[in-house]
Amino acid sequence: MTHEARVRVGVSVNEQGPDTPVVMLEVDDRVVPIFISTDQAQSIKHALDHEPFERPLTHDLLVEMVGEFGSALDRVRIDGLADGTFLAKIDAEQYRDGERRQLTFDARPSDAIAIALRVDCPIEVSANVVDRAGRPAEEFDMQGEQD
Repeated sequence: MTHEARVRVGVSVNEQGPDTPVVMLEVDDRVVPIFISTDQAQSIKHALDHEPFERPLTHDLLVEMVGEFGSALDRVRIDGLADGTFLAKIDAEQYRDGERRQLTFDARPSDAIAIALRVDCPIEVSANVVDRAGRPAEEFDMQGEQD
């Protein structure tokens, strides 16, 4: 079972240290925090703001290439947690010679989220990940929050 998530990004003040970039996946009454790099946070923030960067970022380039190759991104899944590392998949489809081909790519969650926000495809979090990593929202003190 999966849950569609809403994305927020900001800076967390917690045991990871001050000013740690974090993307929060809101699922029902819980949040799944994923600590990310400053560059990834900036890319996600640009996508949330619908604010293009002066030059295409890697995520923008990938989205453009996928479209040019006759493919589309269907959804992003945050579907695993191993040794404190979140795992993600990007589900896509490609039409070639009139036939639909389904594709799945392994990805870092931060990359998958940044790409999903650019093409407005769903971001889903597995029930197992929510059970293991989900926390009440009030556990996090977020600064510079953006959604």
